[in-house]
Amino acid sequence: LYVVTKLELGGAQKQLLSLIRGVNKERFNLFLFTGLEGLLVEDALSIPHLELRRCRSLIRPIHPLKDLLALIDLYLFIKRNNIGIVHTHSSKAGFLGRLAAWLAGVKVIIHTVHGWSFHDHQPVFLRKLFILLERFTVSFTAKLVVVSYYDQAKGLKNRIGGQAKYCLVRYGIDYAEFDINDSSVRRELGLNNNDLLVGMIACFKPQKCPQDFLKLACLVNRSMPGVKFILVGDGILRKRIERLISSSNLEENVILTGWRRDIHRVLSALDVFVLTSLWEGLPVTVLEAMAAARVVIATDTGGVREVVNQGKTGFLIQPHDMEGLAKKLVSLLMENELRIKIGRSAREYLKYNFRVNDMISNTEALYASFIGQYNN
Repeated sequence: LYVVTKLELGGAQKQLLSLIRGVNKERFNLFLFTGLEGLLVEDALSIPHLELRRCRSLIRPIHPLKDLLALIDLYLFIKRNNIGIVHTHSSKAGFLGRLAAWLAGVKVIIHTVHGWSFHDHQPVFLRKLFILLERFTVSFTAKLVVVSYYDQAKGLKNRIGGQAKYCLVRYGIDYAEFDINDSSVRRELGLNNNDLLVGMIACFKPQKCPQDFLKLACLVNRSMPGVKFILVGDGILRKRIERLISSSNLEENVILTGWRRDIHRVLSALDVFVLTSLWEGLPVTVLEAMAAARVVIATDTGGVREVVNQGKTGFLIQPHDMEGLAKKLVSLLMENELRIKIGRSAREYLKYNFRVNDMISNTEALYASFIGQYNN
């Protein structure tokens, strides 16, 4: 049984569905428990031999009554289907799913950390609460899967399990999907092939700090007024972003697309990919941009530095360092050959380290290790 809070169009959710598609259906009976809505629900429904359970009570915000109802629903679902392995993803589902599995007597409980639930931008009491909850649930978790060494180090630093609890399984990218050059996207956006285009793909939420992307657009347009900026995504900061675009007179320079399913096409149209996050685990959008051979400038957060090698596969900037980010972006926009060189290096680096087949086989091997342990 896989458990994820919501099948929104996020990196963790896309990776989970890639895993489910690839897991051996002859060896495992697969179930997915998630919230009622999400842009990827139809994708999950299209996966053969997967039983999908959508729970109205499973929502992201803390809600004691709905959380209790979701916990009961999960517990009953596990018992009814005689689940042998529970593998949770995302923080809310990670707590409720593991607790329900423990109460139901499941022997193999696994959780993948797509970035921890706690971070330095939270109120202190909330951060401490989430750390305590992680320490509690790890006591009955067989394995914590991390996608970056950063998350492992962060977990150990906060005394969430010992070294033996952790297992690194890298994300998997379908490189063939990003091996395209589709100029039609620019025409759809009203741009020509000579326009310089800078893009960011992210949910409009405080973690991704999209307002910094707009500050970047202001700074760059002072010296290069023709540069275009595209924000792909949506979220709770949408109205604020629209107001900032208007108050900064960026209507002619910034394009908001909302959520799009053709990220590979959008990336093929970019000259530079930017990510302005304040905290991260390992952002899939950075991996996808690198797979598309696009030069990346990202904030030095979470596990980003494990893939972005300064000056070789991309560039790292400190969060909120808008002057430094603008200076680096302008220099890259003026050097087409350098952008191409670094983009190609990024793709070459990734394809030996982040492969879908490796993600699937490593996860199946993890399941098999526990099956063998309990069968013996």
